[in-house]
Amino acid sequence: MPGQIALVGGDEFRPGCEGMDREIMQASGHDPAKVVVIPTAAVTGPGKAANDGATHFSALGGDSSQLMLLERSHAEDPDFFAPATLADVIYFTGGSPEHLLETVNGSPFLKAILASQENGAILAGSSAGAMVMGSMMRRPRAGGWVEALGVVPGVAVLPHHERRDQAETSKEIQDSAPSGLTFLGIDARTGCLGVPGDWRVVGFGRVTVYEGTEWQIFNAGDKLPAGF
Repeated sequence: MPGQIALVGGDEFRPGCEGMDREIMQASGHDPAKVVVIPTAAVTGPGKAANDGATHFSALGGDSSQLMLLERSHAEDPDFFAPATLADVIYFTGGSPEHLLETVNGSPFLKAILASQENGAILAGSSAGAMVMGSMMRRPRAGGWVEALGVVPGVAVLPHHERRDQAETSKEIQDSAPSGLTFLGIDARTGCLGVPGDWRVVGFGRVTVYEGTEWQIFNAGDKLPAGF
């Protein structure tokens, strides 16, 4: 049975994430859950990001480790990334979505972790780590939109959404974003946890779902619409 997916809006491993991250570990069905933190996107401080994540999940009762997969050669080396395939929760930190996408897209590593998720592992990502899981993502550096990994088809993730105005965001989506997508505006320290067609909000912030010209706001514990 496929494992669930966690799309987190940012500020991972900070105070306030504890309840959300316990739910992510519990969704794996293992206690303690084996959590591997992968800081590929954290180009300016991957060591700190990985250590923060491993310490955070350990404090919550997880069996945590880190995988310093930082460049394309790592994603093409099965011996290097083998520990990730044994994890119950595979967690990608925030940082540069462009670097993360370039590093893992089409790689043996991506194929391996998707196989793990199909076999029950939780695939989680925060901010950049969540953005790459959609069908399309906005490029912070270069601007515009680009195809992402498509782990969650028909969806684009807008992280750190607590900073945004819904009416303004809706207009921007209609003016410049690709059509035919559902856009998830996810606040920091908040996530969507589930599988396509069956999502719920975890954490203490909100998730705004944009479809066409309309949007809806959901709080922790709410189920999201079943259409994506």
